[in-house]
Order: sequence, then C-alpha cells, then structure tokens
Amino acid sequence: MSDDRAAVKNPVRLRAIGFNPRANPYAAWGSFIVLVILWQIGSSTGFISELAMPSPVAVGKALWQLIVSGELWVHLAASAQRLAVGWMLGTVAGLVVGFLIGMFSWARSPGVALVSALFPIPKIALLPLFIIWFGIGEPSKFATIGFGVFFPTVINTFGGVDNVARNLIRMGQSFDLSTWSIVRKIILPGALPTILSGFRISSSIAIILLVAAEMIGAQYGIGALILSAGNLYQTDQLIAGVVVLSLLGLSVSWFLGRLDKWLLSWR
Repeated sequence: MSDDRAAVKNPVRLRAIGFNPRANPYAAWGSFIVLVILWQIGSSTGFISELAMPSPVAVGKALWQLIVSGELWVHLAASAQRLAVGWMLGTVAGLVVGFLIGMFSWARSPGVALVSALFPIPKIALLPLFIIWFGIGEPSKFATIGFGVFFPTVINTFGGVDNVARNLIRMGQSFDLSTWSIVRKIILPGALPTILSGFRISSSIAIILLVAAEMIGAQYGIGALILSAGNLYQTDQLIAGVVVLSLLGLSVSWFLGRLDKWLLSWR
C-alpha cells in the first residue's frame, strides 16, 4: 500500500520513447533561404567576388534569360532524356542480376566477384571506351549512365534479398508455393525498402555521370551548357546551370520519395 502511494507521488518517467524522426518542410526550405540570404549579403558587401561567384540576383537573371529564350528547355530536355534512358537501362539490368545473385548459388560467386572487381572502376574513365564502341552520339552516354547505375542497384538488390527472413521463405516452400509466388509475395516486399534506398544513390550517380558525359561530347544538355559558360567565363550562366542540376536532383528525389511511400504503404 505504501509502495502504491509512493508510485503515485513519484511516477516513473517513460523512457521507452524510441526514435521517431520527422521531416519538417519549413526547416528544409528555411535552410535554403538562409543560405541564399547569406550569399547575397556576401556579394553585396564585396566579401564574395562577383566575378568568381555571382550573386543570387545575377544568377536569377541569367536563369530567367535562359528560360525566356527557350535555351534552357532545349538543354534540359536533352539531359532528362539521357538520364531517364540511362537510369532505366542500368536499373533494370541491375535488378535482374541482383535477384539472380541473391537467390541462386550458381550466380552468387561469379556475380559478387565481378561486381566487386568492376564497381570501384571510375565510370568516367570508361567514357572514351564507350565512345569508341558506340560512337559519339547518344548510345555512349546511355551506356555510361547505365553502367554507373548498374552496380549500386545490383548491390542493394542482392543485399535486400539476403536480408529477407529465411523462415518466411521456408514457410512459403512448406506451403508448396511456386518460386514466382515466393519472389512476388515474400522476397520482393522484404527486399523493396533496400532496393528503393539504392534508387536514391543510383539516381545521384546517374546525374554526376550525365554531366560528365555531356561535357565530353554533347552539343545540348545541362553539362554542355555549364562547359560552354565556363569556357566563355559566363559564371552567372554556369551557376544557373548548377542550380538547374540541383533542382533536377531535388525533383528526382521527390519522385522517388512518392514512389517509396506508394510501394511501401503496406508497412
């Protein structure tokens, strides 16, 4: 009785609150706004050289000129097409190989060995080879982006398959489910969170390789625009191109976030 009275007077603090981080869009946009304001203040006061780093206002004007002249849309359309095709080619191939490595013994040892040997190679270094093989046109750019996307997709896919609880797979086999049913109902849902995380990494790699490929051999594209502006010392257009790339990355990340919520709504 005395213990109950003591518990009422001195309740035990709940410690098991766990970790539940939540996104705050206001804080995200606020960080961008603060950064731009500090940048503009640095440019206005002369702390940041206008020649080396144009102010946000100058970059905004350059971006607006690119928009109204229609030049931006030509470059952006070329880059978006290369990014979409290259990413899809690398992702589809990576998913197939990743599932084979994750599920079958005959594919695991040679697959892991090849991925481990080829993944560390800088993909940009292979671009001249792809140009020799596929020419200076679009196929060499698709191959560069696809090759860069392929390896992180493979690694995340077979890693996700490995993390699926084996008891669930054995249970499916015990109920005489077909291999396709086990893949569709057990392995794919279990591996999907890891695969989708890999998509975010591979999309960032794809954008990096896209710019590199366009800087080496392209007439149109955001990478070509940045290279041309740099050669002419038009730093405002150069930074405007970088801003467009950043917005492109944010758009891809937003799309993958929506895809993540839609595919993992069952969790």
